[in-house]
Amino acid sequence: MTVIGVSEFGGPRALQMFDVAMPEHDADGVLVRVHAAAVNPTDTLTRSGARRQVYEGLTPPFVPGMDVAGIVQSVGANVRHVRSGDAVVAIVVPQGSHGGYSQFVALPGDSVVRAPASVPLVDASTIPMNGLTARRCLDLLDLAPGATLAVTGAAGAFGGYVVELAKVAGLRVIADARESDRELVVGLGADVIVERGPDVATAILEACPTGVDAIADGSLQHEALLPALRDGGAIATVRGWNEPCPRGITARPVWVREYAREREKLGELVRLVDAGRVHTRIAGVFPASEVWRAHELLEAGGARGRFVLRFD
Repeated sequence: MTVIGVSEFGGPRALQMFDVAMPEHDADGVLVRVHAAAVNPTDTLTRSGARRQVYEGLTPPFVPGMDVAGIVQSVGANVRHVRSGDAVVAIVVPQGSHGGYSQFVALPGDSVVRAPASVPLVDASTIPMNGLTARRCLDLLDLAPGATLAVTGAAGAFGGYVVELAKVAGLRVIADARESDRELVVGLGADVIVERGPDVATAILEACPTGVDAIADGSLQHEALLPALRDGGAIATVRGWNEPCPRGITARPVWVREYAREREKLGELVRLVDAGRVHTRIAGVFPASEVWRAHELLEAGGARGRFVLRFD
């Protein structure tokens, strides 16, 4: 089968097609023929070598990709919730030549659920990684209905899911946005919009003078956001930042791999999409052979949604 990855770390053009053996699953696993794979920032880190320590001792190609949508080809004897022929979405934990940029992936059954009926598979492929990251973020913050959450990077894929899931949970949401993204973020359900930028903490405080209960930091501003939090508040970070904080504030790093086998949580995201309470966003679709274009555009910034690779 064909996979897309790197034998040497580098820029977008380092991504190539490779032939590797067909993967196999065990009694608890599922084999999925991939129809679409979303392109995420973590994929660019794999390609560039920013995460090279993860691949030490492994044989290339190194294949990125954490989200896929496709059709089940076979299931293990212990798998009951999906069957051959089902359209599914899944989260992938890449390792070596195992990654989402593949014609086929073998996955734990608990990483796979039926795809939403309301959107095409291309759109559905954008749900697992960003949706579960947002879900993990909110679970770590553990806010009661009525609490106030600030979301930075709200127009991005992760931030957008956080805003929508926070509204489902009954939270008051203060979200940042450029003027060009204001309508988008209002449409996601944010209660208050503040100007995105280096002064966003000040803007959040103006909107909530006592300080917000928590911040979901999609803009990676870390300690610069702490003044906007109340004493004893919390900040959830998506790149592992976990420095000591003043005033009893806690930093809570969000690692989506901890939810890679949370089938019920992934299934709930699908149900929310079908109910129209959570929405997928596509920035562009490319044939898998043009993966470099998707990486170039993602790294250029400004995408409002995910680029997706088609493998059909």
